[in-house]
Formats: sequence, structure tokens, C-alpha cells
Amino acid sequence: MALRAAEGSAGPPWERPLRGTLDRLIIQSERLAGNPLGDPVRRPLWVYRAPGVGDEPVPSVYVIQGFMGQVDMWARHFPFEPSMLERIDEMFAGGDCPRAVVVFVDAWTSYGGSQFLNSTSTGPYMDYLCDEVVPFVDERYPVLPGAEHRGLTGKSSGGYGAMLRPDVFGALASHAGDALFECCYLPNFPQIARKLRDEFDGSWDVFWEQLRAADHVDMERFENLDLYGYAAAYSPDPQRPGKALMPFEVDTGRLIDDVWAQWLDWDPVRMAPRHADALRSMRRVYLDAGKEDEWYLDLGAQAFSKELDKLGVEHTLELFKGKHGGLTYRYPRAIRELVLALR
Repeated sequence: MALRAAEGSAGPPWERPLRGTLDRLIIQSERLAGNPLGDPVRRPLWVYRAPGVGDEPVPSVYVIQGFMGQVDMWARHFPFEPSMLERIDEMFAGGDCPRAVVVFVDAWTSYGGSQFLNSTSTGPYMDYLCDEVVPFVDERYPVLPGAEHRGLTGKSSGGYGAMLRPDVFGALASHAGDALFECCYLPNFPQIARKLRDEFDGSWDVFWEQLRAADHVDMERFENLDLYGYAAAYSPDPQRPGKALMPFEVDTGRLIDDVWAQWLDWDPVRMAPRHADALRSMRRVYLDAGKEDEWYLDLGAQAFSKELDKLGVEHTLELFKGKHGGLTYRYPRAIRELVLALR
């Protein structure tokens, strides 16, 4: 029998046709123009409309990614599993969740991520998300206006970003979001100090030069590169746009107290009391983390939860058997929790 071409989708496991509609847009940001790293101002933006979404306005949920994430990864398949897009499409198509618009935002930088903050080292990524992307979606899609109908969810650095702007987003879900910085970041400082000493002449500049020149990025060799990205967000160098102040001495690993204090100011556990009223106004706060998270973000979730308890913020915390990776299956349930609260 001769091989012949076939029409339509190949079907599972390669592709599961969506019942909803996915718009893969390209947007151009004014806020990111002239950013210190020269990163692109043209960005992908994916907007998913659940089956049945028409002219009647519905809630919107924004999905942001962890460090080193870029938006096209949401279409990625892991063996024997549907992609994130296919999972949420199945949830909506099955009637398990009311209709909504789900927005996938890209905030990648040359350092791997932005923490969704405004920084003189990377650029104004919080403004980009809140003041550009949100109005763009509000204007072009049938979404209910106002924070009370708008949610934000993410994992890891995305889970961190989900905690930052309760004035724009009226509900949040954080999967193992960066929190309790002395647990999730501090243990890695001596590791990277040794790595820089032994393999990169004790220099971050040499580290980045070699990484960018590499034909293949060995993530074991360049382990903890994210620390520089975090520093670019939490402690940008005011004298050198595009550079960061590290919270430890590179040659010894010793903490630099005043820079470390800048990091702690951005820790959600410590930020919560400053945003108590806004957090109490949230329609839904959903937290989860794996009990074996390699960066102890389960402890971070517990510490943040404890602060919310003190402040009288209604929320739920789910700890489950798992590590930091392999959490895609948990994303749809968080989106559902937000949509139910935002209707």
C-alpha cells in the first residue's frame, strides 16, 4: 500500500484539536522600548477563549510563567500527557468550569525572566503586564472590566508575580511561588560563589559571556544562573543599567546585608502586611506546592499562608506529594477556582 497524505490534525498524542479558540498574537510594547538589555519589544501574546464565549462578557485569567519560561512552552507536550492548552480546553469543553478568557503573557528577558517587576536592570515588566497587556485584552475581547473579574495565576516566579498587584487582579493562584527568601534563595549563594570561583574566574561577566557563546547550554554547568536574574529584579545596580547588585560577596559567599535587605523587601511573606487591605479584598487566594519542592517553596507557601491568617485574608493552601516540576496537571484546577470566584 502506498503512503498517502491525509487531511486534518494528526490527533493525540501529537495534537488534540481545541474546542475553544486560541489567538496567537504579536504585540508591540511601548513600555519595554529602550529597555537596558535591548530585549525585544515585539512579544507573543496568546489569548484563549473557552467554547461558547461570544459577545457576553466573561471573567479573564492571566497566566504567567516561571523563570526561563517563554509563552510557546504552553504548547509543549510531555510523554503521555496533554499540553497545558489542551488541559484547560478539556476542562472548559467538559463543562467543569464556567466560560472565561485565559491570557498567556510572555515576560522573558536576556537573564531568563523579569519576576514581573519594574527594574532599571531589565525593564518595566510590571507596567507592561498591568498597564499595557491588560488594557489591550480588555479592549479587544469580551471580558468583564475591573479587578473583581480579573485573576492572575502562575508557578514559581510566575506564582511570585501573581502576588504583586491586587489592585489590578482580584483573585490569585500561586503554584510554589517564590516566597520566604531565606529558604528558597539563600542556600544557593555559596554554591554559585564556588562555581564562579572554580569555573568562571570569579566573575559574573565571564559567566554570561560563556553562556551566550555556548552552542549548547549545559544547565548543570550554568546552574543558578537565575540568581543573577533575581538580583536584576530585586537589587538592580543604580550606577550600571542592565547590571545587578548581588546580595553576597562573589569571592567568599558572605552576605552583603544592605543588598540582601533589598531582596527581603520583595519577599511576599514580608510584603503581605503592607498590602493587607488589598489582599483582604481578594475574591480568591489559592496556594499550593509540592512537599518535596527542591527550593523549599512548600515552606514559602506555608509562611505566606501564615501571614494571610494573621491578616484575616481568606485563602486555601494545598500541599501535595510532588517536587517543583511536573505540576502542569494542577494548573487547570487553579484557573477553575479563580473563574468561579470572578464571575
